[in-house]
Amino acid sequence: MEGMARLVAPEVARSWLLVPGRSPDLFDAAARSQADAIVLDLEDAVPGAAKPTAREDIVAWLRSGGEAWVRINDATTPFWSDDLAALAGLPGLRGVMLAKAESGHQVEATARGLPEGTRILVLIESATGLEAAPEIARAEGTFRLVFGSGDFRRDTGMNDTPLAMGYARSRLVITSRAARLPGPIDGPTLSDDPDVLKFEADLTRSMGMTGKLCMTAERASYANVALSPDSTDVEWAEGVIVRLGEDGRNVRDGSDLPNLAKAKKITELARMFGIGRSH
Repeated sequence: MEGMARLVAPEVARSWLLVPGRSPDLFDAAARSQADAIVLDLEDAVPGAAKPTAREDIVAWLRSGGEAWVRINDATTPFWSDDLAALAGLPGLRGVMLAKAESGHQVEATARGLPEGTRILVLIESATGLEAAPEIARAEGTFRLVFGSGDFRRDTGMNDTPLAMGYARSRLVITSRAARLPGPIDGPTLSDDPDVLKFEADLTRSMGMTGKLCMTAERASYANVALSPDSTDVEWAEGVIVRLGEDGRNVRDGSDLPNLAKAKKITELARMFGIGRSH
């Protein structure tokens, strides 16, 4: 398919663009966007009566050369098994995003309905899901945790201030690290105000999250910038590696090894994202 967006490794993908599954006219444009990954949505973006048609459109697009993740319906709904049956083994399916997960069993049941090794992004969208996060993170098939911040607020009655949402974000970050998963993906920003987009993308990074859901292609650029090392970071990292040696032969004190590990991570991310030094 012409004009497909570059593919960033999903372990480090920053911007995850949600595309309504009932809008197949948007699929190609999303694939050409600057989002690191696209997620065709069969869940919240599609009313129940429209799900069969949306599912057929997604299947047809993936079979015709498109590549995407698909957000499937949660395991307590009758739509879940239909989603798995339609998507299993499809060319172009990069993985699925399981909505409203509340137990590791739901993840494992999803994994059993898909070819072995299919990656599952798991949405935590409720207090029950957050309490079960350690179990979910260790479930077979779990690839990365995702914060469904909007539904989480509705479930708990919390507002969207950084303080109110701080515990949930921190728990997902710590749980992901403890389970040796890639960093979690934060919920979307619902504003098009550039100041708000920048603030919330910076907040995502400050909390230790490494990805962000995006509702429009234009919002993806803010996530990409905030969740990438900048040219100054790269320059610092290259200097540390030169000073300490790639193999650490010049390490002298207790702070050198952590700095070297950080520098290597920055340079690897910069390579993946095509970021160079400031001069």
